[in-house]
Amino acid sequence: MLVDNIRNFSIIAHIDHGKSTLADRILQITGTVPDRDFRPQYLDKLDVERERGVTVKLQAVRIRHIRAADGQEFALNLIDTPGHVDFSYEVSRSLAACEGALLLVDAAQGIEAQTLAHFYLARDTGLVIIPVINKIDLPTADPDRVRDEIELVLGIDGSEAVEVSAKEGTGIKELMDAIIDRVPPPKVDAGPARALVFDSHYDTYRGAIAYVRLFSGSINKGDKVRFMASNRESEAVEIGVFAPDMTPLQTLGPGEVGYVIANIKNIKELSVGDTVTLASDPAEDLLPGYRKLKSMVYCGFFASEAENYEDLRDALERLALNDSSLEFEPESSSVLGFGFRCGFLGMFHMEIVQERLEREYGINLVATAPTVIYRIHMSGDKMIEIKNPSEFPESLKVEKVEEPFVRSVVMCPEEFIGPVMELAKDKRGRFVSMDYISENRVKMVYLMPLSEVIFDFYDKLKSCSRGYASLDYEFDSFIESDLVRLNILIGEKSVDSLSMIVHRDSAYYKGRRIVEKLRELIPKHMFVIPIQAAIGNRIIARETINAVRKNVTAKCYGGDITRKRKLLERQKEGKKRMKNIGNVEVPQEAFLSILQVEKEK
Repeated sequence: MLVDNIRNFSIIAHIDHGKSTLADRILQITGTVPDRDFRPQYLDKLDVERERGVTVKLQAVRIRHIRAADGQEFALNLIDTPGHVDFSYEVSRSLAACEGALLLVDAAQGIEAQTLAHFYLARDTGLVIIPVINKIDLPTADPDRVRDEIELVLGIDGSEAVEVSAKEGTGIKELMDAIIDRVPPPKVDAGPARALVFDSHYDTYRGAIAYVRLFSGSINKGDKVRFMASNRESEAVEIGVFAPDMTPLQTLGPGEVGYVIANIKNIKELSVGDTVTLASDPAEDLLPGYRKLKSMVYCGFFASEAENYEDLRDALERLALNDSSLEFEPESSSVLGFGFRCGFLGMFHMEIVQERLEREYGINLVATAPTVIYRIHMSGDKMIEIKNPSEFPESLKVEKVEEPFVRSVVMCPEEFIGPVMELAKDKRGRFVSMDYISENRVKMVYLMPLSEVIFDFYDKLKSCSRGYASLDYEFDSFIESDLVRLNILIGEKSVDSLSMIVHRDSAYYKGRRIVEKLRELIPKHMFVIPIQAAIGNRIIARETINAVRKNVTAKCYGGDITRKRKLLERQKEGKKRMKNIGNVEVPQEAFLSILQVEKEK
């Protein structure tokens, strides 16, 4: 295929604005997928994506399109992207492999928070942006208002927007012509072959499969290729394109998007952002890769059965190849045994990873309460970063504690300004600005603690705005806060997996609710179990689980009182001895109770 006839583009939009439906319709109308093989959400491969209706993984597909005007054949490489704020890293990787982007806007909802975030990302990457107004078939659609919003908020000429209905197929052919006319062909660099690894996945039989975009030169089947970051050389046993399934080819030329299989069985030898070149004629410099993302949320994953620890490690390593934003390291707990402290981009990302581990790898998990990273300034100008509450030092040595704040952008109709402001205030938000983006839609910006945003801020925002508000956030800075470590003691022993870092003002409430929840969840034992919440050495809340009591005097039908007393004293001594050596069984539900307490607040 001639380079001038190749177009690489991506679809970006706010969640639920119709990206997957538009991709489906393009695949159908161009005949890329036969009608007998077609199914809705065709590019969403994971079960969790299809059930939730949310794209989690970027997907590449090559579309063969013949332009009606002159009969020319074009190869259009489409990369479908996620829309949720937690997966913006997937979007940035997709955009690095493209020259253009379709910015999809719902004709009824208009521009929302993630629309704006993805637009800035595409603009900063230097892509040609084609605005597309989708869902024009809806009764509430108002394309003219959306055109005005595109001009006012994004600074793009509204007359350039293409109107489509992905559901009905209206305007798709005009959109295909706009892609060919407006998106430039790939720029081909001179010199040896260089390909950017923009994604990868692991196949049990073939090993690690690299998704690549060639920027210069070409790679042939059987060539010896070198992965420059790991300096590993291997034979390219298969190369090809996604059309939409993996289709082998003899050659991948400049500007093309495809895959390379090179018998890589060790998944640590392939990393997203690496550069692939030929071993016989290697390139000198690596292509600019991707910035390493810093995880926003941390959580402990433990196998419910101790013997599944190694299976959990293998599953996490394979999942990390598919999801380069996932990071993990071993940790141990006195209650849960051995597990891993995992880093995620957000709570939704954490839920997806947990669900994939349980479904795809068959591992039953126990997850601890999620936390964020904190900076502790110690006496003597020493600063440490912690991502586990058990690492929080003694308060006497702490000068100040800083927590991550995010810049939250909320867009909503003006009638919900009051409830949204009240919610932000409850979550310790700091007001920054408020702007009208149209006659009745408002953009509000707040600085908010990430620890308050990750739990249920999004759910409560949707509730108080009847679903009309949208949210986007990005890390801003670390800001000093009055934070303390809340310890939970069961049987007078601290349980590190239940400890958490909280603001001093809400410590008593959370401590009280957690011990009440634990009292309901932990079964009775043969001895009394005290459950306590403490800050340092000070107990702030307590509940007691009474012992299971056997009536040892039931066999006495009279006689001297000393006989009954003797039996009761012997029972008392036995329970005392049992309390010293007995272990309290903490059920898995106890660790979820912390999440419930956060949501009740």
